[in-house]
Amino acid sequence: MPCLTWPLSNSSCPRCPYLPALQHSPIHTTSAALCLGLFCQSLYIDQLVIRKLKPFICHNCSSPYQFIMATKRFHLMGEDPSTAQEIELPSSLDEQSLQHLVASHFAIVDPNGIGFVTDSEALTTVADVLGADNIAITIDGKAVREVPGPKGLPLVGNYFEVYPDHLGNHQRLFEKYGPLFRTTNMGSTIYHTNDPQLATIVFGETDFFSKRIIDGHPLNPIKNKEAGVFLGDTDTEEWREVHKFLPPALGPKAVRHYAPTMQKTVEDAFKVFDELDERDEAWNVYPYMLKLGAQAVGKLVLGMDFQHFTSPDARPHAMVLRIAQSLELNKKITSMGSWYKNLPFGDPQRLRDARAHMEAMMTESVENASKGVGDLELQDAAVQAENMVDYVLRASDSKGNKLPRERIMEPLVVATGAGFTTTSSLLSWLLYGLVAYPGMQERLLQEMVDNGFDENTQITADLTNKLTFLDHYIKETQRRHNPSYQPARTSSVDMILPGGYKLPKDSIVIPALHHIHNNTKIWDNPALFDPDRWDTDRVKNRPKDSYIPFATGPRMCVGFNFALQEVKVFLPKLVYRYKFSMAQDGPVEYDPMFQLIRPNNLYVRAERRIKWPSKSD
Repeated sequence: MPCLTWPLSNSSCPRCPYLPALQHSPIHTTSAALCLGLFCQSLYIDQLVIRKLKPFICHNCSSPYQFIMATKRFHLMGEDPSTAQEIELPSSLDEQSLQHLVASHFAIVDPNGIGFVTDSEALTTVADVLGADNIAITIDGKAVREVPGPKGLPLVGNYFEVYPDHLGNHQRLFEKYGPLFRTTNMGSTIYHTNDPQLATIVFGETDFFSKRIIDGHPLNPIKNKEAGVFLGDTDTEEWREVHKFLPPALGPKAVRHYAPTMQKTVEDAFKVFDELDERDEAWNVYPYMLKLGAQAVGKLVLGMDFQHFTSPDARPHAMVLRIAQSLELNKKITSMGSWYKNLPFGDPQRLRDARAHMEAMMTESVENASKGVGDLELQDAAVQAENMVDYVLRASDSKGNKLPRERIMEPLVVATGAGFTTTSSLLSWLLYGLVAYPGMQERLLQEMVDNGFDENTQITADLTNKLTFLDHYIKETQRRHNPSYQPARTSSVDMILPGGYKLPKDSIVIPALHHIHNNTKIWDNPALFDPDRWDTDRVKNRPKDSYIPFATGPRMCVGFNFALQEVKVFLPKLVYRYKFSMAQDGPVEYDPMFQLIRPNNLYVRAERRIKWPSKSD
């Protein structure tokens, strides 16, 4: 009897010494092989299974061996049987291997959801499939289908069905259409999901999805290839290079190094908040949190003092205003469809002008930033550099390579903007929680007192790690009022998603973070603001990627450590010094025409505390 091996690959089977056959799947970058060695006789799979198995000649004894194959016709349930594909099935297939084999032919993203039926009868074993004809493929027990969505009006599509209250209207559409729907605004189609399983797939940076900022993508009008991170495509040399150098400057060790500067920033702002208290004045939270977040980022990224707290009425620095303006203009432009960005006047031209001004100001800032002497290894540079400009100029990898000077500017522009716009929105919602949800600031204050906190305390990661309620309060705020909204990805191929949804190539999909975090199928009473839920088994055992305030996957926010460190320094210092109260009667509204979710009209009073609670028994 021949030894039954395929000598068509230069790598051996992981289960025996024989060389397996190797063939590629339709997705090209994944492969699988069949080893028929006498000591193995197994099919093993690398992500997707082989496309076709053919007869072979044994390489040990030169004997011809015709492997027994069965050719079967498969079609997707919900489509005409005439679309069936013939697939050759080796008799040694097990059920999982069969699922992978079929998935590779039909670009089904999750093979585990594949089932088989014929004449309305379920085929539950490989033997059933081998004995059947005209086999229909089900996905999670369903037929394949187009992604549903509202029809819309001529030209404008669903614009007036979505805006201005896009959060509320998207929630209504999720309730009507389910976990995945599409909308069209002025000719641009966007897909939205509130399902964690779909979010994991979309954020995965695989053969199926990637961050490609094509026409219609929410970031397309401010796309910046040279920036690498945030505003650039994944499959570019710029992203690979910047992604190697930038993350260490925003990692856990680096942000601990930034804590003293963050603390000094908020303490320097006290004189302004004290003066507002003395005047008995309420103030709009977001503009002040914008100035506070930007003040810290200016110092830590550029080594600049924006002088935001020289007086209560100090205006934000011109660079800060330009960056905030660009995010507002970008949201307006993308809401009007991809055609609108090309207009040579109006908002599109104002956005181009804002970008040009930002680049000019950033060039000047980089030239003026303080710089150390001598190159440093990436991790050493992250904790020794005076600021991020200093870091990118001095950091070198293990081979002595550095970020080219011509690629320094754009990542710094993006790091500056992303650094303060996200934290300023999050800080605003954290202050909202203090005045909107009874008992929150009292519990935060008590926890600080119980851990020895006073006005002279130097905040460190070791201290904030002890503040459990602070951590839960921040998590619950990010769940209920997450600032991030549009971390979109683009499909790379036509595919079938879990649930049987057919998704075309170049589709833009937004995992809607707000709606994932408020999904009633995942969260118990999600409308209730309850930091204590984070101590429950249900939340501790929640589905994967059901809480992703900074997205997930290879392109998740690289600055999340920075943002969390900043709010864990700012919020305790503010709560310990001031008692906050709501200073308005009407509802607090979010800004629908801003890239992030921020409160528009949140007015508070911050009264200087004169007494503090005693330590708990």
